[in-house]
Amino acid sequence: MAKIGCENSFSTRQRLSSHSPDDELAVIENGDSRAHSLCEEISERGLSSESHRDSFTGAGAMARLSYFFFMLRNWASHRMNPEAERHDSFLERFRGPELKDISSRESNAQSVGHNDALHKRNKKEDKKDEIKKDEKKEEEKKDEKKEGDKKEEEKKDEKKDEKKDEKKDEKKDDKKDDKKDDKKKEEPPKEIWIMDPAADQYYKWLTIIAGPVFYNLIMIVTRACFNELQDTYTYLWIFLDYTTDFIYYTDTFVRSRTGYLEQGLLVKDAKKLRSKYRTTSQFKYDMISMIPTDILFLKFGFNNPEFRFNRLCKLPRLFEFFERTETRTSFPNMFRISNLVLYILIIIHWNACMFFAISKTIGFGSDTWVYPNISHPEHGRLARKYIYSLYWSTLTLTTIGETPPPVKDVEYLFVIADFLTGVLIFASIVGNVGAMISNMNASRAEFQAKIDSIKQYMQFRKVTKDLEARVIKWFDYLWTEKKTCDEKEVLKNLPDKLKAEIAINVHLDTLKKVRIFQDCEAGLLIELVLKLQPQVFSPGDYICKKGDIGREMYIIKEGKLAVVADDGVTQFVVLSDGAYFGEISILGIKGSKAGNRRTANIRSVGYSDLFALSKDDLVEALTEYPDAKKALEEKGKAILMKDNLIDEAVANAGADPKDLEEKVIKLQENLDVMQTKFAQLMAEFTSNQTRMKQRVTEMEAKVKSIKPEDLSEVVADKDKKVQ
Repeated sequence: MAKIGCENSFSTRQRLSSHSPDDELAVIENGDSRAHSLCEEISERGLSSESHRDSFTGAGAMARLSYFFFMLRNWASHRMNPEAERHDSFLERFRGPELKDISSRESNAQSVGHNDALHKRNKKEDKKDEIKKDEKKEEEKKDEKKEGDKKEEEKKDEKKDEKKDEKKDEKKDDKKDDKKDDKKKEEPPKEIWIMDPAADQYYKWLTIIAGPVFYNLIMIVTRACFNELQDTYTYLWIFLDYTTDFIYYTDTFVRSRTGYLEQGLLVKDAKKLRSKYRTTSQFKYDMISMIPTDILFLKFGFNNPEFRFNRLCKLPRLFEFFERTETRTSFPNMFRISNLVLYILIIIHWNACMFFAISKTIGFGSDTWVYPNISHPEHGRLARKYIYSLYWSTLTLTTIGETPPPVKDVEYLFVIADFLTGVLIFASIVGNVGAMISNMNASRAEFQAKIDSIKQYMQFRKVTKDLEARVIKWFDYLWTEKKTCDEKEVLKNLPDKLKAEIAINVHLDTLKKVRIFQDCEAGLLIELVLKLQPQVFSPGDYICKKGDIGREMYIIKEGKLAVVADDGVTQFVVLSDGAYFGEISILGIKGSKAGNRRTANIRSVGYSDLFALSKDDLVEALTEYPDAKKALEEKGKAILMKDNLIDEAVANAGADPKDLEEKVIKLQENLDVMQTKFAQLMAEFTSNQTRMKQRVTEMEAKVKSIKPEDLSEVVADKDKKVQ
């Protein structure tokens, strides 16, 4: 049994590679007893680790029975012969020095002869324990690494999951933002109120703000100088003053929202408008005009309107209103004269108030220059005070009448200032009124100059009185009907687009009445509208006669025309407004029996206004519209066929031989011009070539005439220069 147990234990030792050589060495050195104990120890270790794997899954029941008896024997031997305690380095860590000594003495008493073997054995066991600990540590490290790797993988997975979640959240947020953006896009931006300076609303507002400004300009100085006026109507002035203040504040808001053009577009951004308004000089004046100086009324009383003089800083608004009105009115000259008179009256009014204020300061009736003593009932009335002051101011500024001479120095200075102001006013009145009157009569003077020049010409050429009378009547008709202006001269400063729009507005409806132009392109009609020329005919004038070459077509704007026989008396038909004629002759339709000749006599019954379109203008316009040209020719052919005025054989014969001859002639002329130009170029080339040859021969002759000595001298000179 002992042998079997030792074999079993030894087999387990052989499985453990780390213990096999040490176990064999212990058996050799310590003999059977030590080997027995070693077998027991290793068997316990090996069997404890492999009891569940090998012993009960081995060779059958005999092996299990032998193992049972072996274990029973070991237990009995341990009970009867207790074995000395083995040296354990692990226990020594927890034992004190006394326990170590006691244990060492007991071990020495029991096994004195075995000290060396035990020492060696203990060293080997320590090594084994250390090896086992290292293995365990390595295994723990590996386990820790595996766990760490697992944790890292888990963390990575968690991070991936978090990233996925974040991406999902971002996508959701992006979708939400996109939805918000879409909603914002769908929702129209909030429009703020903007005042367009080019709109009628702006002019209406100028009309409103001009009233308070004019009120302050006139009444503040009047109330400040004439105290009786202020005291009598105090509540009325308070109401009017604060109403004008409210309008002033509103005007400041309107100015901050008044748009301006940037790159041709109206700016509607409130921030930009406010910043632009702050940069203007008018912003400062508006701020000054809104300073609440009325607070001083609480200390000095309401009867001191001079504290409100800062409201006059809004005067530029009044001037702007006058400028806008001048551009909008249909009578600019009359408005300029009225505006000038108004300025003069305002200056006279202010001067009258200042005269009364100076008189009050010096003392009424103190001398002959100041206002008379108000104790007199006639001079104490408010109306007399203002009218007397206004009369004195008018006489002084216009320097017309005589006024009482000044007495004191202040009075002299004031009168001198008034005289200088009066001279400037008089000069401005004379100059402006003269310029306005000359501008009003400029058109009449120009028209009269034309009539005078034509009269002189007719007298010089000895034209008959009848014809001269007809010419003068024609000019009178033009002047009375206000048809003297030249449209091209008036519209020459406008761009082409505006010219076209005006011409379309005036003449397009008239041009559309012509049959051949009814279905034409809009571009062609615009071209033709710009080429229409107005013409006026007197009574009895022939517009065209039979057999004349048709170079123009006519459209009747106003008046009556009669188609008459050759005798000039018999009338076939009368044409009125909107009628037209001569359209076939200017098209030059091939095969027309009449060609480009007129087929009727047309005479003006009274004064007639016509529009004329020349053949050259029509051809020039049709060069850019070939399809329209074909359509017009087809319409003209249809009209001629309807009236049986076309030769179909000639019309369908193809190209006109005359046209081919003309084209050939033009080609020959162009070829001749090209030949002459080519001959000129060849002559220039030959002359330049001969000049070059001459210069080359001269250079060769000079080179041949040079001697070797001269060349050596030239080389020597070059060497000296180099040195």
